[in-house]
Amino acid sequence: MKTLDLLHRWTGGLVGLVLLVLGLSGTILIHRDAWVMLPHASDEQVQDTPAIIAATEQMMADPAARPSAISFATDGFGLNRLSFGREAGAYADQAGNIVTHWDDAWERPELFLFDLHHHLLAGETGEIVAASAGLCGLFFVISGAILWWRTRSTFRFRLLPARLSRPAILWHHRDLGIVFAPLLALVIFTGTTMVFRPVTALVLGPSAPATIERSFKGPEAKLGALAEKPDWARMIRTARERFPDAEIRILSLPKEAGKPITLRMKQPEEWLPNGRTTLWFAPDTGRLIEARDALKLPGAAQAFNTFYPLHAAKVGGLAYRLVMTLVGLALSLLGSLAVWSFWFRRNRTARRVATGQTVPAE
Repeated sequence: MKTLDLLHRWTGGLVGLVLLVLGLSGTILIHRDAWVMLPHASDEQVQDTPAIIAATEQMMADPAARPSAISFATDGFGLNRLSFGREAGAYADQAGNIVTHWDDAWERPELFLFDLHHHLLAGETGEIVAASAGLCGLFFVISGAILWWRTRSTFRFRLLPARLSRPAILWHHRDLGIVFAPLLALVIFTGTTMVFRPVTALVLGPSAPATIERSFKGPEAKLGALAEKPDWARMIRTARERFPDAEIRILSLPKEAGKPITLRMKQPEEWLPNGRTTLWFAPDTGRLIEARDALKLPGAAQAFNTFYPLHAAKVGGLAYRLVMTLVGLALSLLGSLAVWSFWFRRNRTARRVATGQTVPAE
């Protein structure tokens, strides 16, 4: 038990700041749709087929400046988001008129926070660091629950420590951690699994990662070049005919020559905000190549599709968003106070003991 306690404290002292960044940025992102203050951001979502077609044709009209992808407005955010190249993008109203444009993600606070939360502003390396911190977080939850059991009779719940002394912070850390342990485990597990697929295999089975990748991969057909004016109307109408109750969510141009145009839809039964019901169209003619119903995917793929909405509070309405807000704040508090007490308050206490000063009892 002493070894477990040492591992818990030292790992927390080293990783706590990363968990603070992830917890705080994630908490703010939960409410992103509410604080993006732009014209038409609060407009009611439009999913009428003729309106979607007209807006798409408007946004894709110029072959020299068309976006690589369009994420259509949701019921909580009334703007379409356009992607241009690596980091450039724009927001457009639901008629297809540009509202604002940016050349770098740092120009938009919500995109900056998203990059901070997912990649720690360091690309793939930061993503691996964040996921590794998530694995440490799972260790903290499990080891913390084991260590708490020894002192369960002294449990007292406080939102904040009684005082900023090391014993009070440790007491608070232990008891706050056990209260939020189940939800912390859920948030950390779902976030880590989306980056480290081997973690998925531990829960969904050894074949799950391959099944998931195969379920989301597009058709291998070799197709013609992208037309100067693709038949957007034909594609959108075909999608509506196949899935009449589904929302049009993301339209993506092929990243390579000979690849299809991709259209993602969200059926009412899907939790994933952008859905995983996918249709692929020939880039030259607009004919349907393949349609894949998310509700008929293998069980492992359907289970994986629930991880993001659970992690980002995209399901469960306001009540679940508020719960996840508390979880994110708890993670931030646990991480920051753990680092502070381990590296600073501990040293102060040690110096006072070494000089013969009395350390107040808690």
